[in-house]
Amino acid sequence: MIRPWGQVTPSVYETGRVVTLAPWLARHADRVAYLLAAQRDDGGWGAPGAYALVPTLSATEALLAELRRGTETRQESATLLEAAGRGLRLLSGWLAELTARSLPDLPAVELTVPDMVGRINGHLDALGEAGCPGLRLRLPAGMDTTFLDIVRDRIGSGRQVPEKLLHALEVAGDAAAGAASVLPTAIGTVGASPAASAAWLGDPAGRAAGDPVLRHLEAVVVRHGGPVPVGFPITVFERGWVLSWLVRAGVPVDVPPELVAELRAVIGPAGTPAGPGLPCDADTTSVALHALTLLGMPQVPASLLEFETETHFCTWQGEQGASVTVNAHVLDAFGQYAICRPAERASYERVMAKTTRFLLDRQEPDGSWSDRWHASPYYATAGCALALDEFGGDGSAEAVARAARWVLDSQREDGSWGRWGGTPEETAYAMQVLLMTNAKWDPAGREAAARGYDYLHRSWGVVDNPPMWHDKDLYLPIAIVRAVVLAAVHLAQGAGVVVPVAGPLV
Repeated sequence: MIRPWGQVTPSVYETGRVVTLAPWLARHADRVAYLLAAQRDDGGWGAPGAYALVPTLSATEALLAELRRGTETRQESATLLEAAGRGLRLLSGWLAELTARSLPDLPAVELTVPDMVGRINGHLDALGEAGCPGLRLRLPAGMDTTFLDIVRDRIGSGRQVPEKLLHALEVAGDAAAGAASVLPTAIGTVGASPAASAAWLGDPAGRAAGDPVLRHLEAVVVRHGGPVPVGFPITVFERGWVLSWLVRAGVPVDVPPELVAELRAVIGPAGTPAGPGLPCDADTTSVALHALTLLGMPQVPASLLEFETETHFCTWQGEQGASVTVNAHVLDAFGQYAICRPAERASYERVMAKTTRFLLDRQEPDGSWSDRWHASPYYATAGCALALDEFGGDGSAEAVARAARWVLDSQREDGSWGRWGGTPEETAYAMQVLLMTNAKWDPAGREAAARGYDYLHRSWGVVDNPPMWHDKDLYLPIAIVRAVVLAAVHLAQGAGVVVPVAGPLV
């Protein structure tokens, strides 16, 4: 409640865009320093594999833009050029091998990558011998600027664009500044994105000191020490996820009545957005509804029907692709409401059956699920397994059992779970599969959960959770992940698989 905009880690992609678009914004030097400090030994930025492409493009472009301004000392310029050169050499090799199909399913990636490649090539042309002579970047095979050109043309001509595209308004280039079809929210954000807000603001010289967009950007950079997050605020998203994870696991919570009242108030006929400046989406709507029902304050989930398609529920209308975790959360919302209001269950049995079939059809052969909103299969597997176990009926039992077997088989020697390495967040998801489904009766699952519990205590304050949540690049919603870990610890203690250990988690 005292941080109503949410708690999110800084983003290399978003910080790079603000360095380029708003060098006049307070704490500019801190953002440049953040980019330099975040560079990996190999010259890239971000997570392993193709996840590194977007942040590396952004940081490299931002450093080249800073070089072109020529405001640094000779030593500072040499540092920027060396870092940018390392990024360029790495990008040149990557882009020669990557294809559009091999890129992670990040929002707006078909816009951000062409935008940044074009900007980098423009910098290289302008810098000439002072840059990296003869080097130009290519787009991944199968990717071009067609969609980017359409977006820029629509925004430049003053025509409306889908609300979700405002989150990446920075790709519109000069057309973004003061775009007539774009209206900032009451708190001064455009698209819940510092980069989009900076792009729309343009040169602030002609604006009043109290301009709401300028004030919002200043507040964001002060809160994060200079760097900026990729999506902010995330008010409803954070509250819904924190409450649902804690209450579902049986963690005793004292919820401020104002929080519950505000959560109820934001759910309208079209659903609710994750935060100001974003479109309504089925994911946030379903989790908010589920949380309220768990708290004993059920709201009719009819707004979710706005997102129904022939085969599943979309995140928002016009979505390309589909999300299993969105559909798992939809099943949670309908299922929990049906338990609380059994007289109305018949109204939702059809959509619950449809959503169950969709989740069963999307399970991987090894028993896991993967999703477009998180880099880890443990997040997707936990969401799907819990929903199917509780609301999917007898026909889902085998799928849930296969998920539990996959979790058991993929535990690491130190008791953790993780895609690239063990993390507290992913370990907590795995433990919830083992302790909140029928797998909780399996002695092997209980033993694995106990080892996971031990890992969580040993890693708390020592092992950082890496950003794994999908946006324009990966981010970490701090409060949500803390809630996930606390829920897993509570479950392990309540199930009697461990002797409670005194420490910061208890």
